[in-house]
Amino acid sequence: MTDEDKRMYESHKEHGSDMTYENESSAPSPMVQISLKEYDKLKEQQKFITDPSLISIIDKIEELTRALRKHIVRKL
Repeated sequence: MTDEDKRMYESHKEHGSDMTYENESSAPSPMVQISLKEYDKLKEQQKFITDPSLISIIDKIEELTRALRKHIVRKL
């Protein structure tokens, strides 16, 4: 293989590599469009805790707090 052949091979190899990335810029956008009504509904839901595992932790804290309150003696 001559030097000229090697250069052409390398050039062709790089061109093939470039072609694999050619369509990446035209990939669909990750953005989603929703109506303002749906957006407002999602924003309202954001104020509430809905994760079941988190709710069970909060319930357990509440139960332990009630048990501790039984042992509090306030002296006036």
